[in-house]
Amino acid sequence: MSIFPKISLRLEVERYLKEGFMNKEVVSALGKQEAERRFETLLNHLSHPPSFTTVRVNTHLASVQHVKNLLLDELQKQFNGLSVPILQHPDLQDVLLIPIIGPRRNIKKQQCEAVVGAQCGNAVLRGAHVYIPGIVSASKFMKAGDVISVYSDIKGKCKKGAKEFDGTKVFLGNGISELSRKEIFSGLPELKGIGIRMTEPIYLSPSFDNVLPNYLFLQNLPSAVVTHVLDPQPGEKILDLCAAPGGKTTHIAALMHDQGEVIALDKISNKVEKIKQNALLLGLNSIKAFCFDGTKALKLDMVKDAEGKPPFLRESFDRILLDAPCSGMGQRPNMACSWTLKEVTSYQPLQRKLFTVAVELLKPGGVLVYSTCTITLAENEEQVAWALATFPCLQLQPQEPQIGGEGMMGAGLSSEQLKQLQRFDPSVVPVRDTDIASLGDARIEDMIWLANKDCIGFFIAKFIKRKST
Repeated sequence: MSIFPKISLRLEVERYLKEGFMNKEVVSALGKQEAERRFETLLNHLSHPPSFTTVRVNTHLASVQHVKNLLLDELQKQFNGLSVPILQHPDLQDVLLIPIIGPRRNIKKQQCEAVVGAQCGNAVLRGAHVYIPGIVSASKFMKAGDVISVYSDIKGKCKKGAKEFDGTKVFLGNGISELSRKEIFSGLPELKGIGIRMTEPIYLSPSFDNVLPNYLFLQNLPSAVVTHVLDPQPGEKILDLCAAPGGKTTHIAALMHDQGEVIALDKISNKVEKIKQNALLLGLNSIKAFCFDGTKALKLDMVKDAEGKPPFLRESFDRILLDAPCSGMGQRPNMACSWTLKEVTSYQPLQRKLFTVAVELLKPGGVLVYSTCTITLAENEEQVAWALATFPCLQLQPQEPQIGGEGMMGAGLSSEQLKQLQRFDPSVVPVRDTDIASLGDARIEDMIWLANKDCIGFFIAKFIKRKST
């Protein structure tokens, strides 16, 4: 059952999304009422966290069973002896699933309050503690050691340093303050650690702050599916065109047993540093990360670059992952999005530029995987229809493993083509409560089914390049 209102969007954005989800093809197949019900269910899901926390095991350094045992010990400590199961995904052997307990409706609200920014609030709902930069407001007399009720300022209206806030706020649970109000708002920029340690979150989810950092990577389920669909092989040369923060890059290298070459590009330098840090932490040596704009990654002259740096010659890569910059409308939880329609619709041209470069850089017989963490038709199925019309050398491929649903109607793709896509759409299951008692009675197959369905909104398409462009 829902505990939060549906995601708050600008009216123009909600209308735009609704038009996509209630296009003529969908309405004629499902009927207007069912199409509308699914759309409203989706908006409701977006404001709530997924049913499971997903972690990927770094199989380059440890076995899944070994990491699972270490993690069980860690959860026992975090949850004060509460027994929460850890499931290994049957189709993604390197993925572990931890059910999220909640929403817990009987948490007593405290007089002393802190308000955090929306992004910080979303992280708390996925198991994080509250870090000092995320705190926007705190009660006048708040001291270190006080029990605090934490709220999320979902619309971004609270002024930094306020002593109270009566605007729209959502209760996230209780925690213990590590600092006084005075210390938090002292203006010292170096204050970056935990400000409030969450002790009674409304959704009980493990904190992965510095937990087994060499062995685990916190990742949404579909993000782990993507790399398995790409199916990288040892010895290949692979390009991750928009790679930060490196979750998929490091997954590619691990699946290749760190044999071959993985080139990771991102145009923001501190994000590239993050990729390098993650590669180092996970003990992966086959990754080379460059600060470079993916739209300019194709070398236009034929002079070979000896150093293996971007830009690259045509047909240089065996496989390419284009996890494209997108509107991110599938991310969960997200209680409010203040973006304008112009911002939401601004990604399609950029995605096409990157896609065009990817096709040029791919060897004949090579594989190109396109993915987004958004739900819009324009950034997903419409891009597939455009790609197939623009590049006759591309052929849509069936995906393995197939865990998401098929693609959405409305972009003129055939039913055969839609079956070859994966669209992760959480609206196929109702928003539900999970408690310890219900976990004890649940069958493993049912829990895996729920984890596959109730995740973030996501999209994957896989192409093969038939002949030279």
